[in-house]
Amino acid sequence: MLTSRAAILALVVCVIALSLAYPLREYVAQRAQIAELQEERARMEESVRDLRSREEALGTDEYVEREARLRLHYQYPGETAYIVVRPEAEDDTGAEAGPGEPWFTALWRSVEEADDPSAGTAP
Repeated sequence: MLTSRAAILALVVCVIALSLAYPLREYVAQRAQIAELQEERARMEESVRDLRSREEALGTDEYVEREARLRLHYQYPGETAYIVVRPEAEDDTGAEAGPGEPWFTALWRSVEEADDPSAGTAP
């Protein structure tokens, strides 16, 4: 049998449990969010370190010289630069080049055809 004191005690325990459930859930959610933000901060700090080291490398004359030679094919006066073209690369470029005549020749021919009055009428 359930006495009135036991019922009141059970009711108080339920109220306390319900009143603690929401703050406890918020606490756990905030701890998870803090962990995510700390991981993001660590990634950002690593990214900043990488960018700073890249900035230092870009500031050196050796790096600028190497990039100018590799990417832009710059050479010092008196040096001879050679660019090797592979034969299979020539076959691919020939197919993409299209017709042998320049574009302006085809354009002028289309203007002449448009100006010809006999081309538009049927006999």
